[in-house]
This record gives sequence, structure tokens and C-alpha cells, in this order.
Amino acid sequence: MKAYYLIMAAVISAVITTSLTAEAEPSPNFTMAEFCNKLPRADYADFVQVNDSDWWFQVFQVAPGVKAIYEPHQWQETISYLIEGKDKALLFDTGNGIGDIHGLVKRLSDKPITVVNSHSHFDHVGGNYAFKKVYAMDTTFSKERQKGVPNKDIAEEVSTQALCRPLPEGVSVKNHIGRPYKVTKRIADGFVFILGDRNVEVIHIPGHAPDAIALIDRDQGLLWTGDSFYAGPIWLYAPETDLVAYRSSLDRLILELPNVKTLLPAHNTPWVSAELLPRAKRAFDKVLNGEAKRQESFQGTVIYSVEGESEFSFLVRDNPLSYQKN
Repeated sequence: MKAYYLIMAAVISAVITTSLTAEAEPSPNFTMAEFCNKLPRADYADFVQVNDSDWWFQVFQVAPGVKAIYEPHQWQETISYLIEGKDKALLFDTGNGIGDIHGLVKRLSDKPITVVNSHSHFDHVGGNYAFKKVYAMDTTFSKERQKGVPNKDIAEEVSTQALCRPLPEGVSVKNHIGRPYKVTKRIADGFVFILGDRNVEVIHIPGHAPDAIALIDRDQGLLWTGDSFYAGPIWLYAPETDLVAYRSSLDRLILELPNVKTLLPAHNTPWVSAELLPRAKRAFDKVLNGEAKRQESFQGTVIYSVEGESEFSFLVRDNPLSYQKN
């Protein structure tokens, strides 16, 4: 199963700071149990777990008015965020579509909720269908992806090889799909969500996906980075990935660092030091320049890792330069 090999890649490869390092290589008999035993990651001990966590999700208060909704029982460790202001709430991503994130969020907040996604890959839009207000970038990719994902393409996401606990009732390998959803408003770079006493701005950062965005709350110094930056091997191997655009998007995020105290990514851990972002950019430049360590992974992908003050790694296709867009 692809999920198994991706987990292997995540464990073997070099990652950022407190995550597993390249030295912690698994045995040839590496099992899903070993992976699951490391969850939730130690970083979560720094946060208060919200009592309304349920069977599938764990919820942590990570900042005033910000809750991280973590899926620790599935190998992708997806994180969505509930961002609340005085009058309204914003849900940044809706996860894999395995658990009932709509029911959970309604228990967590009594404010009107708008959904916006870090990008429209299936593991971030899975619960969109259940919400009345869904905003999305005005891109061809966003419009195509809202049609949903068939079972054959994501059944492995709910296979035993991908899970740390049984599935919620009603979900199975045979019936799991990425449900289609309706977008109620198209937005663009610079759009601002006004939540009452809190403004959250959209920053378009294509690269990982054409519609990838970050969110920034400059007053609180918070930058949500989606899949463009997180603690772990950063995945840049999809057909729609654009490495040139990704490099430019890192530059765009780095420009915001004077306004940022911390990064809140969409996988693994919800709180990453902002100072790592420029180091990751330097590491990525070394990948493009052929200066990074190369390690074969799965289905023609390669992990490129760079040693320095910290270790960074990027999961890309065999030749990164072969699929940069002009």
C-alpha cells in the first residue's frame, strides 16, 4: 500500500527539530504499531487538550481563540484549525472526511462558521460537504477538485495499513470517498476574513498545489502555512506541484516574518518556530542546485535532505527540475 511506504519515508527521512530524525531509522520489520506508538507527538504536551475531543479527533487550545483539530489515528496526521473572533468563526480545512468534523465544530463554537481550505487536496477538504459556507480560491484546480474523489483513489486512506485505531461507525474501505461540495464564494490573494475583533488575511502561495494559501493574523503574530511548510518531509511530488512557484511562495511567506511569532502547519504538529522558515528556503535552494543528499523513496519519488543548523527534507520526483513549470 502506498500509505505504508509514505510512512516509511516519513520515519526514515530527516525532518525538522523535534520530529523523528534520520538517525532514527526503523528496522526492516517496521510496523504501523511503531508509528502509532509515537502519537500524539511530544509537542502536544505543551497544549491543553479540549474536553470535547471525540473518537476520531483530538482538539488542543494552541492560542487565544485558536483550536487545533488533530487526526492522530490516521497516518497523515492532518490538522485543521478553528479560528474564532468575537462574532464569527473560521475553519481552516476540514480534514480527511473520516470523522464528523462538522458535529465537532458545532459543539466547539456557537458562532457562524465559514470554511476555507489551505488547498483542495482530499485530506484537507474531506468535511467540506457538511458546511453551508465554503470559500475557495478562484482557480481551475479548486473548481475541479470540488467534484470529489472516487473510492478507488483514496480507499487506502482507511485501510488497516493507514490507521492507528478502528474507523468511526459507517466508514469502510469499500465506501470511503472524497465527497463533492459546493463553494459559496470565490476569493483571491489578499481577501480578509473579518471575524469581529480579529482579521485573518489570505496569502496565495501556489507550489504544493495551484490553490495553496496561507492565513495570517498579524495582530496575534500567527501564520497558518497549510502543506507548504510543516515539521516533517515536505511533499512536493504531485502532478500539479510547481517547484518554481513553491520557491517564490517561500519567499512570500518569509516577507511576513516580521509580523509572525509562530507557524501553524496542516500536518504533524500545530506549532513550529517561525525562524525555521528561512532555513527551509535555503535548504530547498540546495535541492534545486543539486547540493542535497538523495535517497530513493517510493514510485519514482526521492527524498532530498540537507544538513545544517537543522535538517530539512523534501519528498519530490526523481528529478526536481523535470517538472518545474515555466
